[in-house]
Amino acid sequence: MLQMRGITKRFPGVLASDHVDFDVRAGEVHTLLGENGAGKSTLMKILYGLYQQDEGEILIHGRPVRLNSPAHAIEHGIGMIHQHFMLVPTLTVAENVALGLKSTRGPLADLQTVSSRIRKLSSDFGLQVNPDALIWQLSVGERQRVEIIKALYRDASILILDEPTAVLTPSEVDDIFRIFRKLAADGRGLVFISHKLKEVLDLSDRITVLRHGRVTGHTTPAESDRHDLARLMVGREVKLAPDKDDVRPGETVLEIRDLYVDGDRGRQAVQGLSLSVQAGEVLGIAGISGNGQRELAEAIAGLRRPKSGTIAIGGQDTTRFNPRQVRARGLSYVPEERMKDGAIGEFDIKENLILLAYDQEPFCRHGVLRFPEIRRHAEKLVKEYAVKTPDIDTQTKNLSGGNIQKLIMARELSAGPRVLLASQPTRGVDIGAAEYIHARIAEQRSRGTASVVISEDLDEVLALSDRIAVMFDGRIMGVVRREEATRESIGLMMTGEEQRAT
Repeated sequence: MLQMRGITKRFPGVLASDHVDFDVRAGEVHTLLGENGAGKSTLMKILYGLYQQDEGEILIHGRPVRLNSPAHAIEHGIGMIHQHFMLVPTLTVAENVALGLKSTRGPLADLQTVSSRIRKLSSDFGLQVNPDALIWQLSVGERQRVEIIKALYRDASILILDEPTAVLTPSEVDDIFRIFRKLAADGRGLVFISHKLKEVLDLSDRITVLRHGRVTGHTTPAESDRHDLARLMVGREVKLAPDKDDVRPGETVLEIRDLYVDGDRGRQAVQGLSLSVQAGEVLGIAGISGNGQRELAEAIAGLRRPKSGTIAIGGQDTTRFNPRQVRARGLSYVPEERMKDGAIGEFDIKENLILLAYDQEPFCRHGVLRFPEIRRHAEKLVKEYAVKTPDIDTQTKNLSGGNIQKLIMARELSAGPRVLLASQPTRGVDIGAAEYIHARIAEQRSRGTASVVISEDLDEVLALSDRIAVMFDGRIMGVVRREEATRESIGLMMTGEEQRAT
């Protein structure tokens, strides 16, 4: 169906795609795998008409084409299902599908015809979407199906799936995979982009691996396992789960009792939540995005005032403390949005590394900054935490996502925390940086730190945790020990369907 031959794309100072060959056959799922910056997005943006290649050619059904825009790509039967949904929340499913299409009634919308075809597509492919439903009323999984219907409505025969499972529960992933297999069985060609190696092995027919803009390998699920794929991506052996010492948990360091926290819109985001974390323990908090995890983290860190309930660190009530006071009690916080809440992009590396201690010894004396001490500290941490940067005077915004995350981890862990609160610690970072961050969290566990890891990545939660708590609608559905946890039981709790005793 599709052939991309010798695709080359240059940006100033960067060779993003270096003579890449890639093809898709009718009736298959062909996965494009690679770390951040490997060239996956560039290649797919060329295929979808967002970029034009400098060299090489694209053939669709054997005919050369030059794709100058997404509209041009859609005309050639190429559809893209984006990681971040391209939907208008206040419109219905039918209205979203009709957006941008010519109506059979001239200037008037013909939503009846659109709804009729949506129902047929839903029936044919098991999509189960009501065309009259408002988008904001739908679950995340249902919104994903609307994105698929949008592509199918435009007669897409080649579908680009860009991280389509990023915000889905395990059961929703199973459902969406059944739909993808049905689409392939109908003769369509699917390009699957994902960093979740288990999902890649479950869904793919063929796998092409990119590294530094070049194809470094071709394989199939029958010929590979997760370790093989990780090695092809990174170019070396990768530990998918950190080595963890045998640690006997100590005293309770973080205790939360009957906590209620309001969200930004006044609705209760956390409802009657109780948790405790011991020294030398990692408590993983699993859940779909938007179930109160962010508000819980901000309440613990002193960034959001709880409505009621208590938070205590080391036996001291910190419920009404501000962030500086909470930090003084021994909390280190790695926030969900690193560039919004974790670092200042315009500040250089050394400035971000002392951001929370700039007025303390040895960085400051009598109100005067001590620059030699600041430089020594920054150079030590950059080396110790393997932050890749030209020098410590580089602006932080010029680092890759993985290196910014390492920088934040370096600052937070160098404070010697009693409690580590890490929210989505490896979101958007490549597998090499994720391996490093996981190892550091495991190291804190060995040092007796009480750690809370909030993550939507179930593999990450399973790899790091001693106990796993599952959040749904602001509540804890259950807490299970790692050795008793299964993907199925956690997945059910993530959808609110099953509750386990804590």
